[in-house]
Amino acid sequence: MNGENENKSRFVVSADWLEQRLDDPSVKIIDAAWYLPAQNRDAKAEYAAAHIPGAVFFDQDAIADRTSALPHTLPSPEAFSEAVGAMGISENDTIVVYDGPGIFTAPRVWWMFRIMGAENVFVLDGGMDGWKADGRPTTTEVAKPSPQAFNAVFNPNAVTSFERMRDVVEHRLSQIADARSAGRFAGEEPEPRAGMRSGHMPGARSLPSGVFSDKGRFKDLDALRRTFADAGIDLTKPVVTSCGSGITAAIITLALQSLGHKDNTLYDGSWSEWGSRPDTPVAIGKE
Repeated sequence: MNGENENKSRFVVSADWLEQRLDDPSVKIIDAAWYLPAQNRDAKAEYAAAHIPGAVFFDQDAIADRTSALPHTLPSPEAFSEAVGAMGISENDTIVVYDGPGIFTAPRVWWMFRIMGAENVFVLDGGMDGWKADGRPTTTEVAKPSPQAFNAVFNPNAVTSFERMRDVVEHRLSQIADARSAGRFAGEEPEPRAGMRSGHMPGARSLPSGVFSDKGRFKDLDALRRTFADAGIDLTKPVVTSCGSGITAAIITLALQSLGHKDNTLYDGSWSEWGSRPDTPVAIGKE
């Protein structure tokens, strides 16, 4: 789709590409920014202060399974369809998702749309920070799109449940790629959420989410391959992605699928679920 470089992800579009299509009614733009408390950024306030013209705000805490005790758990297909349909988005649109820093929380919403049946979904390289740094157009006007019907076709095989994750760990059924920081993975840094043990799932490999981008821009395919190889991930075998709460795991998913890897799933409960239970095995250290 980006049409600029065969060595770049087909799921990532440049700011130039999007700016040229701001008046195209078939291109729907989504601000999917979300931040950890330690980042001291307010996604909703930033959207109100400046966003890409036509962009709607996707609240990752609200468009979630609100009955779950875990943070921003994947919503039902029906709830997702209702929420995004109200944003004026159908499954047939060209959908471009962005966040603040670049490749951070947008891939999670990219992944959600993809597993709900939308095919033309892309992440904006450089994010809103890069867009503003380039002096591109912004607005404070809140988009008021006409509601559309979003017909979700959910792919349950893209999501790993807790029960499946327990089997994966116990029987080494798949490689596990963990997007949390190296310190959290090793158990050297505390978890940001209370009540969680430190460490990682036995057999997991550390792939901190920031290694896939440089200053908010997604690395090229050759660099992505090297990153997986350096972490000990075999791209000919299945991979389950995980992180703290299911958001940055999607960055690894984006990288895998950019390389044509198909046998990958995302563990939606991630460490928020695994690390908070007393009955799950936890490993400490860098391996």
